[in-house]
Amino acid sequence: MMLSQGENPKIEPLTEAGSGSVQDKKKARLAAIIEKLNELFQGDLTDDDQLVYVDKVIKTKLLESTTLIEQAANNTKEQFAASPDLEKELVNALMAALEAHETMSAQALGSEKVRTGLKNILLNYAGLWEALRAKSA
Repeated sequence: MMLSQGENPKIEPLTEAGSGSVQDKKKARLAAIIEKLNELFQGDLTDDDQLVYVDKVIKTKLLESTTLIEQAANNTKEQFAASPDLEKELVNALMAALEAHETMSAQALGSEKVRTGLKNILLNYAGLWEALRAKSA
């Protein structure tokens, strides 16, 4: 490809059929989750607020339950869904998430050192700048 001196042309992303089928499936899955979450939650919440809360925070807490791991391994999805332990563990996960987020938020709001550390993590490890740049493209 010949480039003129000083030119920085942008390369267009692939858009042909089949170029993003895995991403398309992921986007469809996330869109379905968001649609269901919008039916449940009210208030000034973004789609990302809801998605992160359910698909990352609550699900991660539930994945820590040895009871649920054992039941999922030994039952069909339908049997697992009917387990009284699932409801109990969901409530436990909700309480644990609330407590953890309150604790971390209070520490971050009350400490410049924690905020500085969070900023360092976001910029140097979590890809904040890169994600913000990607959104601007």
